[in-house]
Amino acid sequence: MLFSELYSAYYNTVAAIISAAFSPDVSEKELMGYIREEAFSESVLTILPSLKSGKWPLLNDDLTPKLSNAPSMPLTNLQKKWLKAISLDPRVKLFGVDFPELSDTEPLFTSEDYRIYDRYADGDPFEDEGYIKHFRMMLYAIKNKRAVKVSMLNKRGKRVCVKFIPTGFEYSEKDDKIRIVATGCKYRHFNLARIKSCSCLGEDYHLEVVPKEDIKKEVTLIITDERNALERVMLHFAHLEKQAEKIDENRYLLRMKYYEGDETEMVIRVLSFGPNVQVTAPEDFKALIKQRLTMQKSCGLR
Repeated sequence: MLFSELYSAYYNTVAAIISAAFSPDVSEKELMGYIREEAFSESVLTILPSLKSGKWPLLNDDLTPKLSNAPSMPLTNLQKKWLKAISLDPRVKLFGVDFPELSDTEPLFTSEDYRIYDRYADGDPFEDEGYIKHFRMMLYAIKNKRAVKVSMLNKRGKRVCVKFIPTGFEYSEKDDKIRIVATGCKYRHFNLARIKSCSCLGEDYHLEVVPKEDIKKEVTLIITDERNALERVMLHFAHLEKQAEKIDENRYLLRMKYYEGDETEMVIRVLSFGPNVQVTAPEDFKALIKQRLTMQKSCGLR
């Protein structure tokens, strides 16, 4: 792994402690505060005792650092190349983030080095100026909890005007599309690419529509890990709350939670994995799977 959020937390915590220890009036209590902020709750039982006892020979008995200079943790060339590759993704550019320090760095890989299967070809226009403008407007509204007024095309191609409060984004790897999670109106999602214009409403504006409660449901799957099915399923449903356990050598039980409004899409996405994924519960979800398969069979699809 190029980066590890789990283990690098300890390195960053110890580096913060050593840097703080260069201050002559720093207290043990303050050093303990760095552990609570940077590491995990149980780390207070390990990090500072290991530094004080000399098990980790980085601090003296009086908690002054043994190092001559404060630690620095520069990125390796491999990490820079990976970041450069990620920065070239048009979805990253939606956030307006620049990486000038990587201007002379060769990317670890480019889009020419891999091919994506099982994805629709009509993905969102991530590099379109209007699309970028609408994304950033929604991002601003989400951060500032502002209501927006949107003019957009519905599924029938008719232009409609909607007011709502955006609360987040959802990205579909299979569809290659971004949806806006909304509250304050009768719809819960809006496709970002359908928006033609948008603006923020005043801070004192209150939506009159009472949002429906988001009902969560759970589906249970048995995954037969053939053709890398487990990894594909976990990646495909990475945004959902889930719990997995191993049943035997190549079968896994997976429980996933989803919103009721997304049920039709969930049925389609589960079916896309074919015989490697079997729905065991609940019965109403199994009935939807059977109904969908019956419809496909009636159309001559196999």
